[in-house]
Amino acid sequence: PEVEVVDLARHPGPGPSGHPLLSGPLHRALERCLSAGEQAILFLNRRGFAPSLRCGACAGLLRCPACSVSLTEHRRAGLLRCHYCDFAMQVSEACPSCGALALERVGVGTERIEDALSASFPGARVGRLDRDTAAGQGVEAVLERMRTRQLDLLVGTQMVAKGHDLPGVTLVGVLLADQSLAFPDFRASERTFQLLARVAGRAGRGELPGRVVLQTYQPQHFAVRHALTHDYLGFYRAEIGER
Repeated sequence: PEVEVVDLARHPGPGPSGHPLLSGPLHRALERCLSAGEQAILFLNRRGFAPSLRCGACAGLLRCPACSVSLTEHRRAGLLRCHYCDFAMQVSEACPSCGALALERVGVGTERIEDALSASFPGARVGRLDRDTAAGQGVEAVLERMRTRQLDLLVGTQMVAKGHDLPGVTLVGVLLADQSLAFPDFRASERTFQLLARVAGRAGRGELPGRVVLQTYQPQHFAVRHALTHDYLGFYRAEIGER
């Protein structure tokens, strides 16, 4: 598919939606896609509403008591959940450490993007595919709604990057391509290349041509550049040198 790279360092402001991860170029691409009666997939590899909550008074993060990692807000369930051990607690507006009513949402997850899309495109039917919606037969149910054109926009985690054949999808938006590059893992570049190449391949699988809008703060990173053209050998040569 044709690929447009949006450098978020040069497009720091949000598009018409007002959301920082829905840039002007991506917003316009979504408008064109929807007006043509076509479908789009938006990829963000972080589920939940907000990846962490921080207290504006004492600067403390709400952490899992067992794992010491930050708790993710799942707004529809009304829970803060640990993505390692599955510990959960009710969302409270008061900081558990100092009691201040100053909790701030830090970061963005698929649930928050789903809300932003529904607000920005009120006529569009928006669905979500991540671990929270995929229990039981949830994955097939969501995909069937895409195949039968009951959904216009599908936002999801790496579940949307798998080998789904959805002929109506002509646009793929990658909201933060370099998010996985920040993982503390020497395979981070390899996994990023893998994910980006796979999700880009979901666009244009039918008779209509596909397009990808890829948002990133690191447009020159070799994993990003080679994923855009599905250049496995080019990526391999760069990555094996790093290894």
